[in-house]
Amino acid sequence: MSKKGKLPAAGLLVAMGVVYGDIGTSPLYVMKAIVEGNGGLQTINQDFILGTISLIFWTLTLLTTIKYVLIALNADNHGEGGIFSLYTLVRKQGKYLIIPAMIGGAALMADGVLTPAVTVTTAIEGLRGVPLFYETFGNNQNVIIIITLVILLVLFGLQRFGTDVVGKAFGPVMFLWFTFLGSVGLMNFSQDLSMIRALNPMYAIQLILNPDNHLGILILGNIFLATTGAEALYSDMGHVGKRNIYFSWPYIKVCLILNYLGQGAWLNNAVEEGLYLEVENLNPFFMILPEGWLVFGVLFATVAAVIASQALLSGSFTLVSEAIKLRLWPRLKLLYPGTTIGQVYIPSINFLLWLACSTIVLTFQTSTHMEAAYGLSITITMLMTTILLYFYLIKEKHSKIWSLLITTFFAIIESIFFLSSASKFFHGGYVAILMAIMIIIVMTIWQWGNSIEEREAEEVDLKTFIPQLEALRQDQSVPMFQTNAVFLVPRMEGDLIGKQFLYSILDKQPKRAKVYWFVNVVVTDEPYTQSYAVDTLGTDFIVKVKLYLGFRVNQEVNVYIRQIIIDLMKEGRLPEQPQRYSIMPGRKVGDFQFVLIQESLSNNTELSRWERQVMQAKLFIKRYATTPENWFGLEYSEIKRELVPLVIGKVRKTHLTKTEKI
Repeated sequence: MSKKGKLPAAGLLVAMGVVYGDIGTSPLYVMKAIVEGNGGLQTINQDFILGTISLIFWTLTLLTTIKYVLIALNADNHGEGGIFSLYTLVRKQGKYLIIPAMIGGAALMADGVLTPAVTVTTAIEGLRGVPLFYETFGNNQNVIIIITLVILLVLFGLQRFGTDVVGKAFGPVMFLWFTFLGSVGLMNFSQDLSMIRALNPMYAIQLILNPDNHLGILILGNIFLATTGAEALYSDMGHVGKRNIYFSWPYIKVCLILNYLGQGAWLNNAVEEGLYLEVENLNPFFMILPEGWLVFGVLFATVAAVIASQALLSGSFTLVSEAIKLRLWPRLKLLYPGTTIGQVYIPSINFLLWLACSTIVLTFQTSTHMEAAYGLSITITMLMTTILLYFYLIKEKHSKIWSLLITTFFAIIESIFFLSSASKFFHGGYVAILMAIMIIIVMTIWQWGNSIEEREAEEVDLKTFIPQLEALRQDQSVPMFQTNAVFLVPRMEGDLIGKQFLYSILDKQPKRAKVYWFVNVVVTDEPYTQSYAVDTLGTDFIVKVKLYLGFRVNQEVNVYIRQIIIDLMKEGRLPEQPQRYSIMPGRKVGDFQFVLIQESLSNNTELSRWERQVMQAKLFIKRYATTPENWFGLEYSEIKRELVPLVIGKVRKTHLTKTEKI
């Protein structure tokens, strides 16, 4: 077999550890939520159980297998997946496509708060089945809450150290977890093989119409919990590779279905024999465990829940970093604690997620209440992904009719799930929606503010100022500012740059330098681009640089600039800058100073009322986000900050009348 054809077992294990955490912990709470939502064991029968398993099976088949594994994974951006990567593939087809991307991304971020709370709480609640624990604490939920909060505190606290070491164990542990799921499910399913009938879709259809189904079509809101990890599967494609997902998913699905069949067989037996009918908070997942396995099952479930939460947190950090580099989110401090490119840690986001997650545990108290809030936001993300997939299929030259049919099919299914999940709104779903709305507001302000600045920014032709810059650098009466003065410009088309940068050099404080640098960072649609283009305008003292960096690449501008100046000196386009005093003998590159322009909205600007509010909100957010030196990797560089008025739009005219006397 060729090297390309080989499929290392290690890759499959990594996929199991990174991609399937969310969907792999769903058996902990899906059947529990369905049974409790219908009123308990005394309200269900065999047809209800068969219909439930059938709905779960076909949901996993249609949404997870067909939509995400077989279709969405092909919509990769140089190996990267997720809604923002998909957006970068189709954004040239229409400016309005930013809307589903923002809505879907915000909903996915909101979902990241609920998953750790639900999975860890559900796992810890399994301790009630341990006789010693129950005899000591009974149904005291406060003990469960305390244990959950401690686990969450440790989980979020460990993020800053990276997950390389722990991550290597994720794959084998999750492989054992899925094997455990399949095994205990098979033990129970083998005692009632008639449950295999659940794979017939007729049972799913009949359940919707079954009068014993007290929720009617709204039961789909709980069924949907079985596939909430499908979007994460697509988002994490870049970490593990699509081939590893293709080949590991069949095993994962078989284990999941076996576990649900096993839970169904246990429920059927319990209903027929009239067992546990009065038991509250009954969880079929823990009930199917053989006698004496419960403590092990709870511990294993807790470990799996922590791994699922860890994978989701890593995904949340990646999602936010992508949004930042696509200019959909304010710049925040990014850290790269691990040895892998894709591993990013955002301290402020980690703190906010921990705070929100802990607040949800304290507010909702039980996993049952949390499940009511869970699932609604992810249906929104799936719908937005479906919209973008339509434009991707068109871009890939597929038939418009076929593209419309396939995406409409999924959109109808997801819309039904959304309407079913919307019934949870007043029972807790509002939490996820409110969080998503707040995220969308920030994204909208940032995106709208950027659009206003780009539309109204006043630019000048750099070429017309070459004589003045030449005269300034030769003017010995002006003290030397720095050998290399570097300006980070947000926009640079042709020879046009923002007027404020020439104002800083020539007017605010004349800055004499040997070389003036104007650097523009362009975030590319590809994730790992690292290239540059340079123009000296026919001089040896002006350098225009466009840095093309992928949206997953750390923007260490000072490192890149030093490589570029050495390249230019080798090409003879810049003179060497020998340093008379240096700890490095023969040093040919001079010192640098980065001039950072801090903007304040000028009162002398005419904007519409809404646009002024948006710009003020954007500048307010910008003030509390990370500093430019942190973002561009300039913490140890020489920096000068300057405050300039941001004048955009028309300048307000003054109408003073002269009087004769003072």
